[in-house]
Amino acid sequence: MSRSPRTRVLAHARVRATVVAAATAALLAPLAACTSDTGAPGTETDAKPGADDRPVTVTVTPTGERVPAGEPVRVTAAGGTLTSVTVTDAKGHKLAGKASSDGRSWVSDRKAAPGAAYTVTAAAKSEGGTAKSTKAAFTTAPADKVNKVDWRPGAASTVGVAQPISLVFDNPVRNKAEVEKQLRVTTSNDTEGSWGWLTDWSGRDRVDWRPKAYWKPGTKVRLNADLNGTDSGAAGGWFVRDYTTTFTIGARQIAKVDLDRHQLTLVRDGETVRRIPVSGGTPGGDKRSWRGTAVLMAKEGTINMNSETVGLGNAYDKMVEHSMRLTWSGMYAHAAPWNARYFGNSNQSSGCIGMSDANAAWFYGQVRPGDPFEITGKDTKGVVAPGNGFGAWNLSWSEWQQKSALS
Repeated sequence: MSRSPRTRVLAHARVRATVVAAATAALLAPLAACTSDTGAPGTETDAKPGADDRPVTVTVTPTGERVPAGEPVRVTAAGGTLTSVTVTDAKGHKLAGKASSDGRSWVSDRKAAPGAAYTVTAAAKSEGGTAKSTKAAFTTAPADKVNKVDWRPGAASTVGVAQPISLVFDNPVRNKAEVEKQLRVTTSNDTEGSWGWLTDWSGRDRVDWRPKAYWKPGTKVRLNADLNGTDSGAAGGWFVRDYTTTFTIGARQIAKVDLDRHQLTLVRDGETVRRIPVSGGTPGGDKRSWRGTAVLMAKEGTINMNSETVGLGNAYDKMVEHSMRLTWSGMYAHAAPWNARYFGNSNQSSGCIGMSDANAAWFYGQVRPGDPFEITGKDTKGVVAPGNGFGAWNLSWSEWQQKSALS
């Protein structure tokens, strides 16, 4: 049976509506599956659970009473990270330190000192973000023996261009490298220098720091000897304090002493200031002078000089004016009016550099500790040794560097 055009259009529309409805149902079907409780893969019930929030565990070492000194303080965190650590002694001094890159450990830069009490406060955060604070305390055993230091130059002084930093220890230092690590020299112009270990004239252990060349005038210098908590080693004992000194370098003054010509020349900043006739040590025996570079150690003024103290018997015992010490073994520059006839023409002293009262008074007013005396002469008893006063300048730079315990 034939259909009218209108009947054919309505039939076609119904077919089209059926196709669209089927297509829409097919598109919606997957969306409906995502909200089902079937537990199939890809559903919300397969999502990763939240982070573990178990408490963080903080451990501090050392711990207890009268524990051995000389070890750094260590703090660790298990199940989280450290956010801050503070270590304070009974005097309120803090031990600085550094955390590891992952934040799970911290170690103090300094070691625990003997006879001290420490409090440790550590803040940490668990992996889930929960904060926690931990406190701990410990004490260290007192030192059974203490090592002390005598140092030069004095604080806030102005010294000459050859002045070393010199530390002399009361007791032997066996752990030289460990001690040297605690010594820090800073300068206003990055002066190059090195530590060198010596035996002082007194027989004690000593360490000096000298520049590669004479200091530049105006240089400001600071020593931080962070020795508190450092063990000297067998028979030496512990250091129980730090030491600090600062000083400034004055004008470049050099006393050039020519014993063959019997003349002392004071040179300041490259210019000759004055030439002074002198008499040095008598040739041919123990009364000869030393040669090389000696450094003015101290201006001692009027002192009693007794030959028996330097192994020359009873040769002299007198008060001497304008005395300037150059070595521990007893070589000075000073006024020697009793030798007036020899100034400028003969060496007839007991080893010192003598000059007239007037010249000695003037010269004494010009020089300062740390000024070098560069002494030359054919008939001398040798070069000033490094430990006999400040004789380090008589070694080459490479020889001096080899005296470092860290070389």
